[in-house]
Amino acid sequence: MATNLALDDALIEEARQLGGQRTKKDVVTQALLEYVQRRKQLKLLDLFGSVDFEDEFDAKVQRGVGRSPLAEL
Repeated sequence: MATNLALDDALIEEARQLGGQRTKKDVVTQALLEYVQRRKQLKLLDLFGSVDFEDEFDAKVQRGVGRSPLAEL
């Protein structure tokens, strides 16, 4: 999909040099990826403190992790 954007050339060039990208398209793509990742991280942070944990929960017991009976053979 072709899109025309009026972007600050100096800003794009600075980002290109900092990020090591070769083209303006690569710079914009990388910036969008980082933006999306950051927004997802912020959403996860919003969940902090909203999930109740059981103090007695043991994930290893739940998964059945431990010594295999075959290991003793």
